[in-house]
Amino acid sequence: MAEATAVTPEGRITPHDLGLWKDAHVAGLGRIVDFVHGQGARAGMQLAHAGRKASMTRPWDASAAGEHLLLPAEGGWEQVVAPSAVAFDAAYAQPIALNRKGIDEIINAFTAATRRALEAGFDVLEIHAAHGYLLHQFLSPLSNQRTDEFGGSFENRTRLTLNVVDAVRQQWPEELPLLIRISATDWAQGGWNPDESVKLASLLKNRGVDLIDVSSGGLVSGASIPVGPGYQVPFAERIRRESGMATGTVGMITSAEQADQIVRNGQADIVLLARELLRDPYWPLHAAIELKQSVTWPPQYLRAAARGTTKRNPVAAVPRLPRK
Repeated sequence: MAEATAVTPEGRITPHDLGLWKDAHVAGLGRIVDFVHGQGARAGMQLAHAGRKASMTRPWDASAAGEHLLLPAEGGWEQVVAPSAVAFDAAYAQPIALNRKGIDEIINAFTAATRRALEAGFDVLEIHAAHGYLLHQFLSPLSNQRTDEFGGSFENRTRLTLNVVDAVRQQWPEELPLLIRISATDWAQGGWNPDESVKLASLLKNRGVDLIDVSSGGLVSGASIPVGPGYQVPFAERIRRESGMATGTVGMITSAEQADQIVRNGQADIVLLARELLRDPYWPLHAAIELKQSVTWPPQYLRAAARGTTKRNPVAAVPRLPRK
């Protein structure tokens, strides 16, 4: 799955983010997809718009004071948009509230990016509506203070997300999976909550979404989040049980046994990994061996996989990165 990929230039978190807002992006991404397919794997595209969290420094470029807003002279952009003119915090831009024309342009941008993802050959598409980015900003009453048809009630706050899903599903073939990533809770009083996540999942199930990628947080600065191993799994489990929608789970899932038990116990349908694969790119090989499952090795690594005359355990031939 690709990183959050912006549907407009102003939808990037930083000026260095991946984008799919113009046709010229298709060829380069297509080459990546071809390589992934050539290794026997499938490629996923995640479409996103950062909203009020846009135009920031890359995390590793931040000063001692932390991440900060980039002005146009520094490579940022003139205007950052959001459902309401409420900044994420003092280090971020003061956004302007989208008008109806701007909202329609956002929907059209997701639609056009979906067409480009299909043209590039991606097999899976995920809409990013989590972590305090634009669609999540519309979902939460803490960031959405509108009084029109896109604010106030649950029905109004979910309207943009549902409209984006409908538009994307019209472009994305029925036989290809459509996922959506949500934050199940804002971890903040008066914010988006698990009850609303269950309700949204029930609506998405009837709109052609195949799986909900369940994360949490990111909407408000300084939220108190009880981080620990598998701390977000209960949200995926509840959404799956009460809405009947397939779910994926993420967050502090680091061992093969832990991931295996989550799926076997019906807490989620899939486990999605990110940071653990950065720590150990060979995690899938180690997991397959630990769980006694067959796995296809890249041809370049077959000497390490073969026990034959070497009589070596394949695990020993695959370097582990130290855990920090």
